[in-house]
Amino acid sequence: MTDERTAVGHDLPDSPVHTTGTDHVTIWGSNEADTVAFYRDLLGMPLVLRQPNLDDPSQTHLFFDTGDGRILTVFVGDRDSARGQRGGVGAVHHLCFGVDPGEYEDVMAALEDAGKRYNVFDRGIFHSIYTQDNNGLVIELSTDKYEIPDDRRGEVLANAQRLREADGADYARDEHLRAAIEAVGLEVIEHDLPEAGSGVGGL
Repeated sequence: MTDERTAVGHDLPDSPVHTTGTDHVTIWGSNEADTVAFYRDLLGMPLVLRQPNLDDPSQTHLFFDTGDGRILTVFVGDRDSARGQRGGVGAVHHLCFGVDPGEYEDVMAALEDAGKRYNVFDRGIFHSIYTQDNNGLVIELSTDKYEIPDDRRGEVLANAQRLREADGADYARDEHLRAAIEAVGLEVIEHDLPEAGSGVGGL
């Protein structure tokens, strides 16, 4: 039985604040050259602003456009790139950026050409490529299995959740997503993506 406090749905909750979207995410980086090489030169995010870190002018604050006007910012300094990230409560597990389904296989080829290791999974409701940035932070590059308008995504996912629960499934699967798209009155348009394992149970 679902606890009402953690119920899933698309309606706005009865809360004192309602956010309007993600403005930016900021991470700690190493140095400017390695950071720009990964995020701009490999992933294709334009570097749109560079200025001092206003809390610590000895560092530089880089702003990258992730593709839809949402911004990733990175604090960099005179630091070597690291390997691996510490986990734990409050830590960032990974960052996920969308990629065009028509370029999905090109993304894998680009990662290979850059000498980056990666894994590919069918996550039930989307496909994902997992790699790491120059500091070992896990970066997910996901693409939709079906055409879903951005302004209907939450509605579709909430319906997929409802169908998953009714089905008694452990997680939302392709059939739940397809049925959810139909349930909200959208045309089901499937993207041609390569087959991949589910990756259930960890990366």
